[in-house]
Formats: sequence, structure tokens, C-alpha cells
Amino acid sequence: MLYYLFEYLEKHYSLSGAGLFQYISFRSALAFAFSLLISTIYGRRIIDKLRRLQVGESVRDLGLEGQKEKTGTPTMGGLIIILATLIPVLLFAKLENIYIIILIITTLWMGTIGFIDDYIKVFRKNKDGLKGRFKIVGQITLGAFVGFILYFNPDVVVKEKLPVDKVVQTQSLTVPTNHFSEAHKSTKTTIPFVKNNEFDYVSLLGWMGEKAKDYVWIVYILVVIFIITAVSNGANLTDGIDGLAAGSSAIMVLALAVFAWVSGNIIFADYLNVMYIPNSGEMTIFISAFVGGLVGFLWYNAFPAQVFMGDTGSLTIGGIIAVLAFSVRKEFLIPILAGIFLVENFSVVIQVAYFKYTRKRFGEGRRIFLMSPLHHHYQKKGYHESKIVTRFWIVGILLAVLSILTLKVR
Repeated sequence: MLYYLFEYLEKHYSLSGAGLFQYISFRSALAFAFSLLISTIYGRRIIDKLRRLQVGESVRDLGLEGQKEKTGTPTMGGLIIILATLIPVLLFAKLENIYIIILIITTLWMGTIGFIDDYIKVFRKNKDGLKGRFKIVGQITLGAFVGFILYFNPDVVVKEKLPVDKVVQTQSLTVPTNHFSEAHKSTKTTIPFVKNNEFDYVSLLGWMGEKAKDYVWIVYILVVIFIITAVSNGANLTDGIDGLAAGSSAIMVLALAVFAWVSGNIIFADYLNVMYIPNSGEMTIFISAFVGGLVGFLWYNAFPAQVFMGDTGSLTIGGIIAVLAFSVRKEFLIPILAGIFLVENFSVVIQVAYFKYTRKRFGEGRRIFLMSPLHHHYQKKGYHESKIVTRFWIVGILLAVLSILTLKVR
């Protein structure tokens, strides 16, 4: 909203300094600062309100050190992250931008699902919360919506780098617009560590010949549904000890900010020889606000936690990360970038599968890990949760750096 106000003031009154709001970097910095202030200053008030409402976490006895002390800690703290993200976005972003619209809807949709789950756990005293099938339906619905919009919306386009022999040379251009094709719809995405760094979803239906282009949208939407569901559930599983999910997510999102900035800036896209995605740079403002919210939330969520994000936060975080990855066409980087979520997910799948297999074959269930998800395994081994969180963050930083390196390493 402030963006439009200052745009009007600059256009009609030539107000000094109003032109700064045209720069994504300036608005991103403001979004981060505002988000951080909201999450730290007003986050305290939200926590106090949750405590007065007796919105306390009911912790199951898993035999973990320090677990009983966490009983009664306010949950639903994901509301802090959501508010700290959306308010700066509404103030500083271009609200007609299709990517911003998708991200706002994702935040509200996943936040609502998580809130309902937490509400049932806290106020209905049902530890199971929202039934799993309803969560899955909600995630599938969001995935179908996001996939449909990204595939069919006319504002979601790309400009591909032209071969050298097709570039029209001109000395008058300071911006290399002549190095790229016209904006067009495309089923191409990027894939890490491959020479041309591109993958076309149409190739999955190559056996259909010319008809492949008519049905590729189905494949694309199914992929979107699968990844959004997997990443949001991975974030949910990772939120098991103080600061782990929020800190790991902030690292992932910062890496996605680099991709959004590069993909949305024609000069950097030209220099790095990557696909230029018009208007995607505006997502940097959303990402900056999101990171500010996560960092501010960590002020209260770091050990010993004064608040838990609950499913209100964890499901929202996972959904946003997945949608950001698709928006910058880096969804196949998710196994690397969100490797922490992936490992946490797989540790549960492997543990359950192995337990069922051994129980069927040997008459008793056996375990690979002392406990799953993986962070609980290390707790059982005697590691303090602060050390576990710090080491997971270090691994997350390494994975984020490796992901960013894919811009040049092919």
C-alpha cells in the first residue's frame, strides 16, 4: 500500500526520496526491518495473550530430557510469523503481482489448516488434532490451485537466453534485453548440475508425440501437489525441538531469495546465463518479510523456548518454501535445499517401514533409529538440543550454499 502511495507522490508531486520505493532492494530492506520489529515487539504481546488464553502445549512423554519442562509452553506461535510476514508485504509489495498473490493465498491457506489443527489439540483436548486426511486434502487443494495458476496464468512467463548467433547486436542498450527471447509460456524448469540446466515437463510425455503439450499440465500439477505436500509435512516433522524449524527454514528461504533476485533481474540473468522470469524479483520483498518473521520468532523460540510455532507455523513454512521453489523454477533443487526436511521425512518413513517389516518377519518390531524424526534420535543419544539445532543449521547452510552454486556449476 505504501508503494502505491509513494508512487503517486513521486508522479504528481515529485516528492524527494519517493523514487526509492521503485527499487526492490529498498523495499526488501524495509520489509525485513518491519517484519523483525513486528515479530519481536508484538510477538511478546501475542505470547502473553496465548498464555492468558491457556493455549499451552500438551507434551507427550517420550522419555526425552527436558521434555516435561516444556509442558504448558504457549503454542500457535506461527501466528507471529504469519502476521510479521503479511503486514510488511501488504505495505511494500506490488499487490497485483501474480507471485505475491499466490504467496499470500498460500500463507493464509496453510496457516488456516495449521490453526484448525492446533485449535483442536488445545481447546478440544484432542492430541491427534485435525485428522490426517483433512490435512492432506488441504495440501492437495493448495497444490492444485498453485499448479493451475503457475501453468495457465498469462502473467507467469519466461524469457529464455538466445544463442549467440541469434542475438541482435546493438550499442544503444544498457540492459541486455536483446539477449533474451520474447516473454512466453513455458513448461521448462531448471535442474541442478546439468549442462544446459533445463528440463521440460513435456519430455515426460514424449511417448504421446504432439499430444504431449495438451496433457502436460496434468503432470505439472501432480508434481506441484506432491512437492507442496512433502515439504509442508517435512517442515512439520522438523518442528520438534527449540529453534530447529524456524532457523533451518530461514536459511532455505535466504537461498531462495538469491534465486528470486537473480531470476527477476535481467542483467544478472544474462550474466549467469539463466532463465529470466519477469516480475519474479518482487518475491524478494515477500521473502525478506518472511525471513524477518522467522528471525524475530527465533528470539522467543530459541532454547529454552517461550513459544512454539505449532502446525500454524510449520505447515505454513513448508507450503511457502515449496511455492517459492516452483515460482523461481527451482523445484528440483528441493532435495538439496530442503535436505533437512527431506532427511527428517525419510527417517520417519524408514523407521515405520522397517518396524512393520521386522514385526511381520520376526514377530517383533525393530528400529533403525533410537527414535524418529532424526533429531529425536540424537536426543536419545544424549546430545543437548541446542547442539543438535546448531549442527542442523550448519548442515542447512552447507546445503544452501551448494544450491546457490548450481547457478554456475553445471
